[in-house]
Amino acid sequence: MDKLPYSKLIEGDIPPWVHRFIKKTGKGINDFSMIADGDTVLLGISGGKDSLALALALSLRRKWLPIDYTLEALHINWREYPVSEQKVAELQQFFDALNISFTSVDSHMFHESYHKDFNCYHCSRNRRRILFEEASRRGSRIVALGHHLDDLVETSLINLCFRGDFSTMLPVQEFFDGKLYVVRPMIQVREHVMRRLEEAYDLPVVKPVCPYDQSNIRSKIKPIIKDLSQIDRLTREHIYKAHKLSCRIPREEAQQQPVNRESDSHEQE
Repeated sequence: MDKLPYSKLIEGDIPPWVHRFIKKTGKGINDFSMIADGDTVLLGISGGKDSLALALALSLRRKWLPIDYTLEALHINWREYPVSEQKVAELQQFFDALNISFTSVDSHMFHESYHKDFNCYHCSRNRRRILFEEASRRGSRIVALGHHLDDLVETSLINLCFRGDFSTMLPVQEFFDGKLYVVRPMIQVREHVMRRLEEAYDLPVVKPVCPYDQSNIRSKIKPIIKDLSQIDRLTREHIYKAHKLSCRIPREEAQQQPVNRESDSHEQE
């Protein structure tokens, strides 16, 4: 089946299941006061389905809100496994259509100060360092990432089974004494929703080459979670609930500032 152009979504031809996805993303933002009126949000863009879905949701919902925020996107292109110029151009076109400023920067995956064996953790840490430096340069205090509910569950099991620690990635994570926050608006959304979005629309998804993609711990945890979900389809939601994340202090309250929460006014399902 031919994919639909993503321009249909931007023009307002949004089917009910995509509305539900956007509203679920908005719920995550509201539950944890992630984004306030006037904020500038730097999106970390890998080019995968998750980061593109996040950009789409945050851009479309701005049209429905009584407040406004600025979205900027940063794509990090590893020199060791580069994305082609054509693919970068397709990403640029996508973000132009969403009215989001887009920048792609070339960088080395291996930081010059690191001389040990490389793995997924160090790759992620180096990517985060670049995002933080760019956010600081731009004067943005919020970095938004495309992590979803399945990522949270996988992280929970990895920490529990291999580190003896029942912890996970947080919806809102503070760095540098409140100078910067990482937010994860899709933290309550299942991965299959983003997969369906990728299958239905011609999003310019880029799958960067990764030598650890099929051999890391996360890839081995995924089928275990799938098996658990055959026993109880709400396994992911149960693990999310077990962390009692909804009891955590939102970003604005932590700063002892008035909370300016978003309100989704678009109710179509």
